[in-house]
Amino acid sequence: MTELLVGTKKGLFALEGSPRDGFEVTLRAFAGEPVEYALRDPFSGHTLATMTSPWYGPKIFYTDDPASGAWEQASGLELPDGAALERIWVIVADDDGTLYAGGDPGVLFASRDGGVSWELNRALWEHPTRPRWQPGGGGLCLHSIAPTVGAPGRLALGISAVGVWLSDDGGASWRQGNRGLKPRYLPEDAPEDSFDLCVHDVQRAALDPDRLFMQFHGGVYRSDDAGESWVDIGAGLPSDFGFPLALDPADPDSAYVIPLTADVDRVTCDGRVAVYETRDAGATWTARGTGLPGEHAYLTVLREAFDRRGSGDALELYFGATSGDVFGSGDAGASWGAAATRLPPVYSVRAV
Repeated sequence: MTELLVGTKKGLFALEGSPRDGFEVTLRAFAGEPVEYALRDPFSGHTLATMTSPWYGPKIFYTDDPASGAWEQASGLELPDGAALERIWVIVADDDGTLYAGGDPGVLFASRDGGVSWELNRALWEHPTRPRWQPGGGGLCLHSIAPTVGAPGRLALGISAVGVWLSDDGGASWRQGNRGLKPRYLPEDAPEDSFDLCVHDVQRAALDPDRLFMQFHGGVYRSDDAGESWVDIGAGLPSDFGFPLALDPADPDSAYVIPLTADVDRVTCDGRVAVYETRDAGATWTARGTGLPGEHAYLTVLREAFDRRGSGDALELYFGATSGDVFGSGDAGASWGAAATRLPPVYSVRAV
């Protein structure tokens, strides 16, 4: 049995079932409110959800029992000097039980009590380069947090549009990791130390901590040195523009992306929905679309709306679209079916 936590424009939904037997909606929370992200903390057992109120701004809520409806608001999500917190994009658990939350404007929070309270990472907030940071189209988004299995505190961050940031000391210090990234939207004579690097998603391989994959704003990249440098692996895809990616934890050479047409036309290529898979670290790509809409399906899949559960031949893959559809595969992408239809626009999907 798999549980999917689905954040949508109109609340949080929980789906339970399997790709073989189908799914049913078992929970709706925060009805009518935009829930950007939700996850189950593997250490505390808390279910956490991020929500941005048009009146009160972004909040994180937590509960021991989502079905009870008894959610509590976390504390500590504040910025100094009257700065406005715009949104919480993502929450990720590290190996030592620390939770990290990334948000706009390019901020990182940490929690060591299961998401009950949070503290701002001052080293990133006060980084001397911050005055040069510029937002991407969706804001100054810290949306990717890639911890390292077996090495708590070794982190890679993705920020739009400020590139990759690396820490080996739990966020006490930060350095850039952008060598090799080639943004086609900048002029050729742009300085090499430009911060206008619109990273869309960064994920780290579980069995090889030096291997990372990135979906860029026009480019799919791989790093073999823990994010210090990158090589373009987008050749062979119908488009190298997209938002989400997912990795197989059993295979550091595997990655899955969902190409979209272009930055000005952010829909599936030619109206055909397909997940593309590499099993050789990006040397080749194969379309996996059996069971997915094959024509007149111009869907948009956002960066947090793609997740996986299990590994190897038992790898399950799930993604949701702004159309309100959620799709699932129980055989590593070979075949697909609908897990839900006609939900509100999907912002995030996390498999429990």
